[in-house]
Amino acid sequence: MAEAAVKAKEAAPDAQAELTDGFHLVIDALKLNGINTIYGVPGIPITDLGRMAQAAGMRVISFRHEQNAGNAAAIAGFLTKKPGVCLTVSAPGFLNGLTAPANATTNCFPMIMVSGSSEREVVDLQQGDYEEMDQLAVAKPLCKAAFRVLHAADIGIGVARAIRAAVSGRPGGVYLDLPAKLFAQVIDAAAGQKSLVKVIDAAPAQMPAPAAVKRALEVLKSAKRPLIILGKGAAYAQADDAIRTFVEKTGMPFLPMSMAKGLLPDTHPQCAGAARSTVLKDSDVVMLVGARLNWLLSHGKGKTWGEPGSKKFVQIDIDPKEMDSNVGIVAPLVGDIGSCLTALLEAMDSKWPAAPADWTGAINTKREENVSKMASRLMKNTAPMDFHGALGALRTVIKERPDAILVNEGANTLDLARGVIDMYKPRKRLDVGTWGVMGIGMGFAIAAAIETGKPVLAVEGDSAFGFSGMEVETICRYGLPVCIVVFNNDGIYRGTDVNAGGGSDPATTVFVKGSRYDKVIEAFGGIGVNVTTPDELKRAVDAAMDSGKPTLINAVIDPAAGSESGRIGNLNPQSVLRKK
Repeated sequence: MAEAAVKAKEAAPDAQAELTDGFHLVIDALKLNGINTIYGVPGIPITDLGRMAQAAGMRVISFRHEQNAGNAAAIAGFLTKKPGVCLTVSAPGFLNGLTAPANATTNCFPMIMVSGSSEREVVDLQQGDYEEMDQLAVAKPLCKAAFRVLHAADIGIGVARAIRAAVSGRPGGVYLDLPAKLFAQVIDAAAGQKSLVKVIDAAPAQMPAPAAVKRALEVLKSAKRPLIILGKGAAYAQADDAIRTFVEKTGMPFLPMSMAKGLLPDTHPQCAGAARSTVLKDSDVVMLVGARLNWLLSHGKGKTWGEPGSKKFVQIDIDPKEMDSNVGIVAPLVGDIGSCLTALLEAMDSKWPAAPADWTGAINTKREENVSKMASRLMKNTAPMDFHGALGALRTVIKERPDAILVNEGANTLDLARGVIDMYKPRKRLDVGTWGVMGIGMGFAIAAAIETGKPVLAVEGDSAFGFSGMEVETICRYGLPVCIVVFNNDGIYRGTDVNAGGGSDPATTVFVKGSRYDKVIEAFGGIGVNVTTPDELKRAVDAAMDSGKPTLINAVIDPAAGSESGRIGNLNPQSVLRKK
């Protein structure tokens, strides 16, 4: 009996050994890799994970809806080049959040969505667990990568793989599935600590081939009407000095896509933003830097681009599959933007030829002509406002506060603001990006304030605001320096449509007349303001930005202002049939 007791004692775990569990290992793995902020919505089975993360010194920002938390994590990734982390509950919460990593993958924002999930053995037999869903299978086709961790000892590897997948190569959204049972798994603390992985060189530089550099320079040097297009990938790269040096050394005009505005100031003499149509149509060599020839650039063909075959394209992209996606690329440069531009600058002749004067002169003439045409519209101080008058006031706000971050979404509100509001510094303009998805506004605004500490101006269409408007409570709860301006014209596109069927229901695009969005934020202790003229709008925004207090300004816009789908109405099919 004595011998059996000794053997039993030897086989039993040491009662004095220090233990850890899945909760703490997830937190330790994130902190080890410099991730100290989590965006999410608490609930089963991840409520305690949020509590423990906060207790461990992490900042945990709780939202009212998972999609907004996910959008916050995605734009945090864009701003910091580290994956933003979104934490959701299982099944419905997971689905609510899934738009964000899908959108992040499309836009090349690094983020990780971590979701609790039901137990594998029950899910696989479809036995009806609480919020049962095979979340990994759902996430895989929509995210850059997806992983599931089943054992506490593998949490370190799972987090490391998610981080590396999110930021390496072309960044994107990653899904990490953590079943509920995993969190309560207990292992030896020392073994758990050893299982954690600190990711080394998660996004290594990718140098372009010397032959590709030489080819690109030869094409650029031969150009008579060159153009550089800067995309949001150029902003993400944070290769600001190399971009500025290359643009100014070549003397080539540049066209910034919306989230690349401010890499060089929109007022820079080489900026062709105000002559967009001219430079796209008449250029002969186009260099794409972190920009893709997708729908935002008419796929590089069609009447926007002039005569077929009139262009040669040079493209910098980290993904070789992007080359030739719509048109042939005569000089592909595969690598990260910083490395590619550095290689180009090092290989350039000491006396690079100036951009042809007739080309730059024609652009300057067109730019001045368009700016002059727009000036009077931006100065209108009428009540109710139109979009141009209201945006003219906000244009001045950003000019006076170049460090402020502008978040922008809507149809007309977005399309017109892109052209009207000049940006002066990089990564200060955040908007709907490649998918044009509405509802990013409050998530982006919250993360921008959290990650940068800078004041945020969120300019929202009334329809776009509705997707995430409840997050004004989140803004108030955390006391964030966010000023929201809702352009309220009583509907989607405009508030004057009528029910073609003659019934009592309002038209499908019409909202409640005279809505007061400013009253929403007042319910949570924020400041609400109603304005009817551009002068009132400017004063209200200045006061909000000066105070740093959560503010929502209801900007009353003429209900008749606005066009169908903004500037992309051609993408909204129109019926050729009419009821007679």
